Amino acid sequence: MRTVYTDEHRHQDGKFELIEGKFLPPFEMPRRAQIVIDRVRAKKLGPVTAPDSFDLEPVHRVHDKGLVSFLQTAWDEWVQAHGCYDALPITWHTRGFRKKPPLPEVIDGKLSYYAIDAGTPITAGTWRAVKGAVDVALTGVKLVNGGEKAAFSLCRPPGHHAGSDFYGGYCFLNNAAIAAQAFRDLGAKRVAVLDVDYHHGNGTQEIFYNRADILTISIHADPLQEFPYFLGFADETGKGKGEGYHKNLPLRWGAKWDKYEEALTTAMKALKKYSPDVIVVSLGLDTFKEDPISKFKLEHEDYFRMGEMIAGARKPTLFVFEGGYAVDALGINTVNVLSGFEGKR
Repeated sequence: MRTVYTDEHRHQDGKFELIEGKFLPPFEMPRRAQIVIDRVRAKKLGPVTAPDSFDLEPVHRVHDKGLVSFLQTAWDEWVQAHGCYDALPITWHTRGFRKKPPLPEVIDGKLSYYAIDAGTPITAGTWRAVKGAVDVALTGVKLVNGGEKAAFSLCRPPGHHAGSDFYGGYCFLNNAAIAAQAFRDLGAKRVAVLDVDYHHGNGTQEIFYNRADILTISIHADPLQEFPYFLGFADETGKGKGEGYHKNLPLRWGAKWDKYEEALTTAMKALKKYSPDVIVVSLGLDTFKEDPISKFKLEHEDYFRMGEMIAGARKPTLFVFEGGYAVDALGINTVNVLSGFEGKR
């Protein structure tokens, strides 16, 4: 399997995030991608390819131009207003405010307008890293569309919490959603996005919720217990033309492979029934038992089986890297999924 990777991700290197009432060094760090690419090379998974450069048209197919423009200029506006340290929001639009307020004129208000949390710092290199991740995803699309059975886009920062006009959860632009839309624009009639990250892919759900041409499925921690809390319930099945084309499979804290396998079996049945031309997998590895911010209990060996089950769909597949914060184990678990997909142990 070919892996697409760039060192551009290193430019997203925040100093702090607000989590559990504390300012801590971000769990989403450059070492995450480095340890994965090191494992890919050590296990000789396949060639490693640098990404092509793409314009912003595929991004604008998914994301509001205002959000994209904001991400390009936010750091410079922040430095001019406050100085050279990480930019985080201070308030959020919520119940009791105007349904659709005007975009504030000042950077503090803009951050609050577009962000959903205070765990996603904007830094001097954020846009450079974000654009690099999009290029990695779109190069993976190019490979699979060109006839590769599968490819791995090692995107960082991750993307599945970013919606059409908001960012958060360590995510700025939704790499998997951009890839799914790109497959459609290249001629695929039906695309499926399977999200196996521990956290619900709220951004992906929001982007495609009204559509029947892109099936979205997310296996994740119950939003009654876990971030992002306010989306990801089992009764959310799509809207309008999209009714029946979204499936949430929430699991309670402490889920081990037996429960996870049941959910993945359900997901694969839905995928096979839909019969997509191509599958995009939002590959989060924070389901591991030692992940510091997650509460599932999967073992190293379980990821081989996960890959084998996804391969059972027998469809061209693009894996897009998402979460996973037990960094020392991250390379092992990522490559185990990809090796299982290829029938290798």
